[in-house]
Amino acid sequence: MKLTLKRLNDAVLFEGENAGGNSIIIDGSPDIGGVRKGVRPTEALLFSLASCSSIDVVLILKKMRQRLDDIQVEIDAQRAEDRVPKVFTKIHLTFHLKGEMKLDKVEQALQMSVEKYCTVAKMIDKVAEITYSYTIGE
Repeated sequence: MKLTLKRLNDAVLFEGENAGGNSIIIDGSPDIGGVRKGVRPTEALLFSLASCSSIDVVLILKKMRQRLDDIQVEIDAQRAEDRVPKVFTKIHLTFHLKGEMKLDKVEQALQMSVEKYCTVAKMIDKVAEITYSYTIGE
């Protein structure tokens, strides 16, 4: 995997690009020169966790022949404010699913994703407790 990161201003605004030409704008907090034009690096990490696990859930539920019409994830994270670096200590993902699905299949898909298959979760769970819950709507 090869990525590039380039600075966009004279402060802390960056653009990351992958080999396919897709990009993400990353910015620091305003107190260090950020201009609120991108996500912060720690937010990008949380988005990576939520999207990685969501991709797994979508694929697993499809294999289980469950009808998933929509998925959204709320992320609630806590950091160690009393030390540097301020690593994440707890992360809770709330999956909001829509469709016609059996509860046991949803629970199995979430468990498999967060606890087994999601690469990002497996890296983060070495330092932070990752928990999850879900809602199902139609």
